[in-house]
Amino acid sequence: MKRALFPGSFDPITSGHYDIIKRGVTLFDEVIVAIGVNSSKKYMFSLEERMDFIKEAFKDEPRIKVVSYKGLTVHFCQELGIDFILRGLRNPADFEFEKAIAHTNRDLAPIETVFLLTAASTSYISSSIVREVIKNNGDYTKLVPDSVRVNQQNYI
Repeated sequence: MKRALFPGSFDPITSGHYDIIKRGVTLFDEVIVAIGVNSSKKYMFSLEERMDFIKEAFKDEPRIKVVSYKGLTVHFCQELGIDFILRGLRNPADFEFEKAIAHTNRDLAPIETVFLLTAASTSYISSSIVREVIKNNGDYTKLVPDSVRVNQQNYI
């Protein structure tokens, strides 16, 4: 069984993430969306909220799982017996950043990184942009899956 881990903070999941996951599941038997927990990072949404957004978005797709983890992504892959890391690329800067991580990961463990280009229609979307739109009471719904519903008043 070919399984891929799609790691990130997903604060929150965006339409770009959604697109990569949906396309990734056509390439792999299972895609595990792994929310990395970094105790030094300040998140807009709790871990539970982020997990619920993703689970709800893919509730009808049994080949997509949602988990959380701490530590190095490659170590988590080894714990689960996963040979592939799935990553999305929006632009050349993403490529350079992700390439360095992929090389480092391959030095640490025999795990391949598979890159998918984001759809042109979502290439401008990032979680940080979504958070800014939410904080400033904008229409964030065009940038995220339908499962992401928030009370903006809590974040203004």
